[in-house]
Amino acid sequence: MEALLNRYRNLTILLLVILAQLVLLAYQVKSNQDVRLIRVWAVTAVTPMARVLEFLREHTIGVAENYFVLVNVRAENERVKAENGRLKIENQFLKTELQTADRAQALASFQQRTPSRTLPARIIGTGTGADSRVVFIDRGSGSGILRGMAVITPEGIVGKVLASYPTASQVLLITDPTFAAGVISDKNRIHGTVKGIGQSKVMVDHVQNEEKVEVGETFYTSGDDRIFPKGMPVGRVTVVREGRAAFKDIFLVPAGFGQGLEEVLVVIEGVNGTIPDPQAEKNSANPEVYLQPQAPVTTSAPGTGAPVAESTGTTASSTANLTTDADRVREKYKQIGEQQGIKFGEGNKIADFNAPLVRSETSPPKPVPAKPAPAKPSAAKPSAAQPAPVKPQGQTSPVP
Repeated sequence: MEALLNRYRNLTILLLVILAQLVLLAYQVKSNQDVRLIRVWAVTAVTPMARVLEFLREHTIGVAENYFVLVNVRAENERVKAENGRLKIENQFLKTELQTADRAQALASFQQRTPSRTLPARIIGTGTGADSRVVFIDRGSGSGILRGMAVITPEGIVGKVLASYPTASQVLLITDPTFAAGVISDKNRIHGTVKGIGQSKVMVDHVQNEEKVEVGETFYTSGDDRIFPKGMPVGRVTVVREGRAAFKDIFLVPAGFGQGLEEVLVVIEGVNGTIPDPQAEKNSANPEVYLQPQAPVTTSAPGTGAPVAESTGTTASSTANLTTDADRVREKYKQIGEQQGIKFGEGNKIADFNAPLVRSETSPPKPVPAKPAPAKPSAAKPSAAQPAPVKPQGQTSPVP
């Protein structure tokens, strides 16, 4: 049997295929399908391969497209980063220029306000030491700067010229431990000496523990050191405590370093200013309104229609002319001298200006009563103010 199958193997396979085809055709006829069975076989055989090919095509093309898109996005990203960096640098440059212009305008405005003669300078370098408190400015002896001149900003003092060279100068900052200057507080008028402590703060020394110093109080230069003009801000008090010795420990934040150090002013000729009153600064926000002097009150003398002005010691015109503090002080000293019998500009006697001023209160002049006109005897009649004479008993009035 096996030999017979091997001999007729090809014929046997052909007959089996034909038989299978006939069976399938019979099944198709029985199921009444419109699609041919051979096509169903073909589609069934090709569909898995087509799916694999479509999957490979989609992913291959998608990867290629994404690659080229990513390459373009990367190039665009690099371009945007470069543009963003350029705009940041330009923005920073413009901000720096604007700040420089603002500082220059502030320096120019401060130069116009301050009575001292100053010279603007720019900081060009710092000291090489790790704890150096020295800077260099681009003005030297060729510009008229000398050793010991004060260096300030519109916000406060910065330091003093330590050495002057032909084209540059060396400035010792107030934070240096070797720096010292006389100061005075604005509220309680406490004198002391400001010294550097090697950090971003300074301290005020030589203030007794009994003295009253408050946190938030501002110290100004007193002008005692003959370097800084009087009235320049030094710093604001942040810490006040009693020291171990007889002096307080007072720490300040330097006012001149608030906006950084780039442009400074060197005081060529200093003029002393005034220490501002903190209470006056508070009142300046809501200034009081002062009315004109009250007009003198006039009264009419009895019996006459002439008005008589009341005397107030000083005339309204002289009071109106005292428009400044200097005029009022001069008038006060003049009255004190007249009170002591001293006339200014004559003699060598000096008035005691500490004596209190006694203001003389002058009473208004008494009006002179009007004289009554003489009356005729026949027309005289007893008035209500003058009672009629009493007749003695037993007498009668004469008959004319």
